[in-house]
Amino acid sequence: MKSLGNLLQTGDWKGEKHVPVIHIEDTINAGELTELKVSIGDEIAHPNTLEHHIKWFKIFFKPEDGKFPVEIYTANFDAHGESDLFDEPQVATYFKTNKSGTIHVVSYCNIHGLWENSKEVKVK
Repeated sequence: MKSLGNLLQTGDWKGEKHVPVIHIEDTINAGELTELKVSIGDEIAHPNTLEHHIKWFKIFFKPEDGKFPVEIYTANFDAHGESDLFDEPQVATYFKTNKSGTIHVVSYCNIHGLWENSKEVKVK
């Protein structure tokens, strides 16, 4: 059986325009509302045309002692030039946790497929 995990690509977001960039503090306060931003193309702009665009990304949190990741947010980007309207692959969301863990983000480019990135977050 083929695994979806084998199709996920990664890289350094500073040199690869498809990798999701995770903006969150390395250490957050337990039980407090925390801002999490995700974007694509911070260093190298990703095209946003009907022919080549980021279609979506999903954000997950996997607690250190958790068995499975929990989905925090799904972002869909549907305006790629229709009626001269363009959206940008970036969002901000907020969450609370009492546990340290890892933020995982998977994004989808309509030409270059699935990309992933992750970042550990400590809770104090």
